[in-house]
Amino acid sequence: MTNKKRLYPYILVIAVLAVLNVSPAHAFEIQWFGQAAFKITTPGGKVILIDPFITQNPKTPEELKDLSKLKQVDLVLVTHGHGDHVGDTAKISETYGAKVALNADMGHTFASLGWVPYERLIRFNKSGPIMPLGDGIRITMVHAEHSSDVVHTDPDSKEKTVHPGGEPCGYIIELENGFTIYHAGDTGVFSDMAFIGYYYKPDLALLPIGGHFTMDPDHAAFAIKNYLKTEKVVPMHYGTFAPLKGTPQQLKKSLGGFVTDLIVMQPGEVRTF
Repeated sequence: MTNKKRLYPYILVIAVLAVLNVSPAHAFEIQWFGQAAFKITTPGGKVILIDPFITQNPKTPEELKDLSKLKQVDLVLVTHGHGDHVGDTAKISETYGAKVALNADMGHTFASLGWVPYERLIRFNKSGPIMPLGDGIRITMVHAEHSSDVVHTDPDSKEKTVHPGGEPCGYIIELENGFTIYHAGDTGVFSDMAFIGYYYKPDLALLPIGGHFTMDPDHAAFAIKNYLKTEKVVPMHYGTFAPLKGTPQQLKKSLGGFVTDLIVMQPGEVRTF
């Protein structure tokens, strides 16, 4: 084989990466705002927010609470109806014209409350992949073991009313370069996490560890070791409010000798993968 022929596969890889605006050293970025709020900037430059609890989040750095600093948002994913996950969804969608993807029933609630109009909603349900940002990014809703109500406070009377939130969920997000992220939402351990690990093979899992409302470190470690077996894990949903007592240090201890890259992020931090 000539030297030129040997180079063909590498030239092809470089060409594909150039088309996708991807470099081997800078595939994509994840930013954590605290709680379950993440910003994903994909290899192709799309911006996805998950559970954007930002302006009222006690763990989000003050300089990041100015939503104009987001600059671009293409899609918001909401795992369930609780206020620390819905967060700033309505304002962000209005400001950036971003689509909001969520369970179909909660979509009706968002529209009926005037939070997000139907034309910006993507109402879907579990196991039906969608590609709301083009062919390169595939998003699948998966099960979560939690609850989901939407509480609305009337701006004038301050009266609170409770509305249907559908079922809670997690999301599988496959990026343009094939890297797959599992955002578990708020959840306890459930045995079908084994299916998520086997079928979707996530490269990175974003998992709650705070306890009280979700898995604690022991349960999260069990899920990682026995069901998900992911190579990379970012703990979330801890330390924000008093009942969320679980810590990454406890998770590390509970993992024992199980080999996984436990990535402990600080609120506001950006990681490149």
